[in-house]
Amino acid sequence: MKTLAVNRRAGFDYELMDRYEAGLELTGAEVKSVKTGHISLKGSFVTAHGNELFLTNALIPPYPQAHKDTHHEDTRSRRLLLRKSEIRSLIGKSRVEGLTLVPVRVYTKKRLVKLEFAVGKGKRRVDKRETIKKREARKDIGRAMRSK
Repeated sequence: MKTLAVNRRAGFDYELMDRYEAGLELTGAEVKSVKTGHISLKGSFVTAHGNELFLTNALIPPYPQAHKDTHHEDTRSRRLLLRKSEIRSLIGKSRVEGLTLVPVRVYTKKRLVKLEFAVGKGKRRVDKRETIKKREARKDIGRAMRSK
């Protein structure tokens, strides 16, 4: 599995719980662009429209070698490919429990492009400070262990 993009802010802004894997419905030029590493998950999120889930606001720039007529909108919504039962449970969690579906990373699995997303609960500013303190403590411990 080759990781193509990672949403680094996801773990900082959200408390991530369950993780899911979904296929992405892309055009041919979009697949080429993604496989060359031209994708950004910054500011993207997963939304529900009817009985389907979509990756919204993910930036995939046009593939430069593609035919001029095949260019696409950079931040269009892209459908996620999941089982109906998974979609129903995720829509229920996001609507009833007030949780958010956060894209974590995009990677290839064999020849397919997959999206890993998580069910997350937004962190408050106090929680973010605690995360920073824990990270600093781990760094200090690591430095102390190396200096011995």
